[in-house]
Amino acid sequence: MAQTITDRVNEAGAVQVRPRPFPAVAERVLIIGLDGATFDVLNPLMAEGRMPRLAGAVTDGASGVLHSTVPPITPAAWTTFLTGTGPGRHGILDFERYDVATNTLQFNSTRVLGGVRNLWQILGDWGLRVGSINVPMTYPPVPVNGFLISGFETPGPDSDFVYPPELKNEILERWRDPTLGTRWRHATFGGSALFEENVAYMSRSFHQGADMTTTLGDRLGWDVLMVVLKLVDNLQHKTWKHIDPRWSSRSPRRAEIVKRAFGELDKAVGALLDYAAGKGAAVLIVSDHGHGSLEGKVQPNLLLRDWGYLKLESAGSRALARVANKWNRLGGRRRKFVRGDPLKYDCAVDFSATRACVMHAGMAGFLYVNLRGRQPCGVVAPQDYESLRDELEARFLSPDCQGVDPRGNTINLFKEVLKPEALYGCTRDEQPWMPDLILVPHESLAAVRKIRGSRPVQWLPYRRIEGTHRPEGILIAAGPGIARGRSVEANIVDCAPTLLVMLGMRIPDDMQGRVVEDLFEEPPVIGHESVRAAERTEAGGGEAYSEQELAEVTARLTDLGYLQ
Repeated sequence: MAQTITDRVNEAGAVQVRPRPFPAVAERVLIIGLDGATFDVLNPLMAEGRMPRLAGAVTDGASGVLHSTVPPITPAAWTTFLTGTGPGRHGILDFERYDVATNTLQFNSTRVLGGVRNLWQILGDWGLRVGSINVPMTYPPVPVNGFLISGFETPGPDSDFVYPPELKNEILERWRDPTLGTRWRHATFGGSALFEENVAYMSRSFHQGADMTTTLGDRLGWDVLMVVLKLVDNLQHKTWKHIDPRWSSRSPRRAEIVKRAFGELDKAVGALLDYAAGKGAAVLIVSDHGHGSLEGKVQPNLLLRDWGYLKLESAGSRALARVANKWNRLGGRRRKFVRGDPLKYDCAVDFSATRACVMHAGMAGFLYVNLRGRQPCGVVAPQDYESLRDELEARFLSPDCQGVDPRGNTINLFKEVLKPEALYGCTRDEQPWMPDLILVPHESLAAVRKIRGSRPVQWLPYRRIEGTHRPEGILIAAGPGIARGRSVEANIVDCAPTLLVMLGMRIPDDMQGRVVEDLFEEPPVIGHESVRAAERTEAGGGEAYSEQELAEVTARLTDLGYLQ
């Protein structure tokens, strides 16, 4: 008799079930990720009656703000959710990672996570069956006791995005776009019709996520099942000026289209809540960060140039780089990520005469000192390293870094300048990839590494206003054992230990979060376990993408403003 999909998945991930150490608050848990969701948007929609199912979950359960990582960036935040550890331990801070030894950028993936176990591995070791659908930073898939469909950073349907791999063809037969690779479409004369088509694609993605969850969950079985509805984030990035009450009245028709999309999101969430109830499962609804307006872009490398810390190559070299960049885009490559000089196309930096440079930027700017003995063209003496960091920190927080916003207010372009060791509680020996300073811009600005024009800030006209990330995400819990109508507040690093306690499991001692005890009707049993040295493995590293795949992913992320 031919094997069924369920038989093959069971064989691929067969693990002996071990008794849970403590009584479980819930035998099963369904996790619904609403990427980028914020109560700033959801509360008014619930008050209007447009999201009744989400409102019901808030009323019937516990809810509150879930604080993101610093900075609140998708790869860092979802990896923190899955591991219960911060970026200083799991090693993912941005989509990109700068290698100081080679002066090159790499793209983060699961291949850099060998030293940290995630929830799926921990639960699988106890024999619990897991399902993971579209969770960011899960590509390439790693073996799990169950099934996994990787997230938004997946190159496309031709890649190996499924575990076990035998599921791939059958998934593609039902869902042609299982990893949501379609970008927001632009056209000079697209008008409202194209806008509506783009939003409709996002609405369909919400229903697809619910359909994949219920279909695969029923066919393959689960104890813990998670789906991330990723395009909630994309919807806000692309339509923020139609959401924000300061501007939404300018285009009532488009504002209504966006509100209807959130109504479709609510229907998808409702289907998932019904599914969980039918399985007797508790539900966690979480977001990796919140959202707000992006009104301008700040160029820290331009400031570094003007202050004398960074030197560009000759005007001729920069012109050739721009021509090469345009040639690549016209040729269909559309790449800003390059394996050689990471600023080849953006800034054309002369590293032989540069003391500091922002090598990559994802909302925040990640600044590296060009240190002698560390980078190939390092010029800063090791004994000057700390004094230079202090000097740069003071400079970025000084009146030299103030500007006037479109409303006439004087603002600090950077609200914080952080040293990663102090922020994350780690050392540079443990995480040599870390930047030397993290430049956190004013909330209405995003830092970019490129240099364009002569002004440090480029304020955006109304037609180009989009959304960007904020630290305040959402947490909603409902179902068996969850307190009704209670307000809570937590950090995203708290989710993994809280989930383990909910399931009656011990918390590994290398997790950094706390249990959100206020979620529960009754105080849960909290126990810990030591992680044996043999269980800790070294990260394998290495590039997970081919040149063509890298081009596709970076174009997608650049379209959302992540790689600039």
